[in-house]
Amino acid sequence: MSDWSLGHLADPNRNQQPIDVRGQDTDALIEQLRMMLLIRLAERCLADGRRERLIGGPVHLGVGQEAVAVGVAAELRKTDRVFGAHRSHSHVLSMGSSLRRLFAEVLGKDTGLSRGMGGSMHLWDQPNGFYGSVPIVSGTVPLAVGAALAAKMQGGGDIGVAYLGDGAVEEGVVHESLNLARMLNAPALFVVENNLFASHMHISLRQPREATARFAAANDIPYEIVDGNDVVQVRAAAARFIDRARAGGGPGFLEAVTYRWYGHVDWREDIDVGVNRSAEYVDAWRKRDPVARLMAGLQSAGLMDNASLKEMEAVLAAEVATAWQLAQNDPYPPLSATASRVFADAGSST
Repeated sequence: MSDWSLGHLADPNRNQQPIDVRGQDTDALIEQLRMMLLIRLAERCLADGRRERLIGGPVHLGVGQEAVAVGVAAELRKTDRVFGAHRSHSHVLSMGSSLRRLFAEVLGKDTGLSRGMGGSMHLWDQPNGFYGSVPIVSGTVPLAVGAALAAKMQGGGDIGVAYLGDGAVEEGVVHESLNLARMLNAPALFVVENNLFASHMHISLRQPREATARFAAANDIPYEIVDGNDVVQVRAAAARFIDRARAGGGPGFLEAVTYRWYGHVDWREDIDVGVNRSAEYVDAWRKRDPVARLMAGLQSAGLMDNASLKEMEAVLAAEVATAWQLAQNDPYPPLSATASRVFADAGSST
């Protein structure tokens, strides 16, 4: 893109057609649909919990963006090192994390992913390859580069992955990380979920061009810009970068153009708080729903029927409801955890 415009990818009235599933592995597509649906239902459950004041802290929801994490995670392994940000429910769940433990963490329970000490924005599940998320914008990007460099030195073919938003590329540390990854030939994948908004401000008010991949080009890093609501496109691009990184080819930059249906935080839609953030504009983006488009693609190809889809949704809805109820009944951390889980060797004389 010579002018660094996102073109049709940023137009909600385009790319509404069913996903093209020709030549794809059917079982893999159905699993990706299942995972996207699970994430969608889980986040809607969190939205309801926050609105009903069952959740004490804020939740940043990514409903509408599920195809990005699911497409990338399909090419990852448990020994890779994945880092998220403040909107990372999809990232950790796509790696196979426990839904109940995610819910428990958001509720501040002892059984949570971070033992109830971090909430929605401080998630951790290293056994499943998720090394952490933080609310500091771009805070985990250099950590992902460091983890990628460590993986390179260890020689096992693992990679580091940094999920970040289009707003994060306005932080200097992202540019330092891109440069360092390129100079050290680190096996790192930068995944930008470009949903056109940073908090409440549209990208047109923040940057002279829409495409953040121009920063990859400036650092001599290969890049691709894809429809982030097409899980097949996302996975294919991720596979090219990940295979290249594992083979010693260095970092890659994947820009996935998508859109979040909810506003910046919690269940609100933030209508008319930024350029084009109107009810009509959000509704237009809903027609590019990554879940519905994959469903339609599978149906068009005769790979799933309505009965199978309804059964999948019912099973997942029951799974989410059960996990939520169990998490609500889980215990809170003991008071002593306030010190023992924050300070090393709390109470010792050394």
